Amino acid sequence: MSDLLDILSVVGAAMTPEVFLYSLIGVTLGTFIGVLPGVGPLATIAMLLPLTFHLDPTMAIVTLAGIYYGSQYGGSTAAILLNLPGTAGSAVSCLDGYPMSLAGRAGPALFITTIASFFGGCVAIIVMMFFAPALGRVALSLGSAEYFSMMLLGMVLAVALVDSGPFKGIAMVVIGILLGLMGTDVMSGQMRFSFGNPYLYDGIGLVIVAMGLFGVSEVIASIGRLTGKSLADQKITLRNLVPSRDEMGRSGRPIMRGSVIGTIVGIIPGAGSTVAAFVSYAVEKAISRDPSRFGKGAPEGLAGPESSNNAASQAEFIPTLTLGIPGGATMALILGALMIHGITPGPQLIERNPEVFWGLIASFWIGNVLLLVLNIPLVGVWVAVLKIPYRILYPAILVFICFGVYSIKNSVADVFLLLVFGIFGYILITLRFSPAPLLLGYVLGPMMEENFRRALLIASGDLSIFIMRPISGVFLAIAMVLLSFAIMRYYIKRLRTRAKS
Repeated sequence: MSDLLDILSVVGAAMTPEVFLYSLIGVTLGTFIGVLPGVGPLATIAMLLPLTFHLDPTMAIVTLAGIYYGSQYGGSTAAILLNLPGTAGSAVSCLDGYPMSLAGRAGPALFITTIASFFGGCVAIIVMMFFAPALGRVALSLGSAEYFSMMLLGMVLAVALVDSGPFKGIAMVVIGILLGLMGTDVMSGQMRFSFGNPYLYDGIGLVIVAMGLFGVSEVIASIGRLTGKSLADQKITLRNLVPSRDEMGRSGRPIMRGSVIGTIVGIIPGAGSTVAAFVSYAVEKAISRDPSRFGKGAPEGLAGPESSNNAASQAEFIPTLTLGIPGGATMALILGALMIHGITPGPQLIERNPEVFWGLIASFWIGNVLLLVLNIPLVGVWVAVLKIPYRILYPAILVFICFGVYSIKNSVADVFLLLVFGIFGYILITLRFSPAPLLLGYVLGPMMEENFRRALLIASGDLSIFIMRPISGVFLAIAMVLLSFAIMRYYIKRLRTRAKS
């Protein structure tokens, strides 16, 4: 009981007016940009990351967190109203959210989404408050070999879950690692992959890579992808937001199940909110008495994935902050932002920087309530945002990205390199390569190398240390099994495709 009171008092003390203000800014900006079709949380954070460089580290992470789960919520709005998911996880919302919209139930669909996201977020925050400090204490007993194996497992999970196939995922991870190792070797001081160019001595900045691959490339890709569907027939007011008694009754249990599923999946490095949403949808369809209703406007097909999606997006902070292992590409970007501010995520973060951790927890509670309070009254505003012509909106976003990159070092070379990565990202999307594993490799690569070399120094160059240490060996075994399973599934899918043709 005393531990509970201590935690509540610490969180209460962290709820300062400053945390409230930056949480409000993050949630509002995240929702605004997340509503735009084709612009997900990764691109949103990449675009707005430079805004946090002049902030206090705690306020920076609070703002980024608000942007993250705000954009996760915003992505569902376009999915329900236009059948254009703003995020990968919101693609599940299209399955039943858009049919509800076509049936004149767009208002209740948006209301159910808001309630489900709020409840899922609350469950994940409670788990984070009690589970993250304990996980951090356990992680203090882990060595370099265990950290290397855990990071490798996170990369394998990211590769195994790529839709385009494991080999393309591996290629992206390798390219990301090579980009991350570019510049000065921390241990030897030697230059690597710099080609004698002084501009590359410090490597390529995280913001340039992220904003190019996920900001500029998304804008370019969206030019031909967006259909310009009209919202003229969508009349959504506060009066017609309230769901019927039947819709609420069908949504209650799926919201609770989705919250638990999302929290569990979110803790697993590499899984992410997209996997959580699809798992929740599959569970709801499997236990339904009438599975044929799914895909035709079933409220439970919307409520479960939405609560799971938001729960996972907040639970992903647990391994990112306590282990220093990002739960996905977006978390890798946030992890990189923390390191830019001089904060090293890991087991000692809660002890060394308690203001950052508990300030983040406080902002989660504030942000979750803000999403509930703001998004229901402002639903008309988000619908109006979707009516902005794309020929005006996306060039403005592109200009904003360029200004953001230029403001970091006042370097025109950074802007040109940004455009190079933007074109490269567009080529990857066209060839069906997922850029997300590349960013994960870019962030984790240097940390993996550091832990790998440190472990070998301790073991006098004996590679068996990674297998002989039990926890490290278990992680490596799981990674091998998952990679083998992903490769087998890929070939089985190809054989079935050939058999059908």
